[in-house]
Amino acid sequence: MDHQAPKSISSEPIKRFYSVLALPPDDVTERLSKLMAELRSYFGGPEFDPHVTVVGLIRLTEADALEKFATVCEGLKAYNATVEKVDTGTFFYQCVYLLMQQDSQVMEAAAYCWNQFGYTSSTTYMPHLSILYGDLSDEDKKKAQEEANILDDNLADMSFLISRFALYEIEPNDDTLASWKKIIETNLQPN
Repeated sequence: MDHQAPKSISSEPIKRFYSVLALPPDDVTERLSKLMAELRSYFGGPEFDPHVTVVGLIRLTEADALEKFATVCEGLKAYNATVEKVDTGTFFYQCVYLLMQQDSQVMEAAAYCWNQFGYTSSTTYMPHLSILYGDLSDEDKKKAQEEANILDDNLADMSFLISRFALYEIEPNDDTLASWKKIIETNLQPN
């Protein structure tokens, strides 16, 4: 009997989609999580943790993503982020969000991360913290925006320290977010 060696399976490392998220401090996370739960009870949508996306979807191997993430976290210091206003967007992931001020610290941190990850986008970085995901009508988005301002009337000008980053593996077509997986969370250097 002639035994043949099994055909070699491609040793190409698997590439998946990753994203770098800035995490607000625990007290802000708790405050926003309550607001987000209230909005979901009225308007639906998936549950997710408050975050500011710093690097959008990028396709990498896990090893490459982890290496780039480590470099980013070693090279960045904690920085302040300030909410400008509650706003609405045109995408599922930007249904209703807190638009952050585009101050130098926020924009420089994003530029540094984009550079380290080799990330490019056809649009300029718009720092925001989504508080509701969904495909709502413009009318319902406006209602959700108004409701957010009623539930927490001190959102505009809220400021907090970004001192933690998380690397997530994200399946871009999963609107339930069930497949989102936090790979690692790291504290940034104190400012």
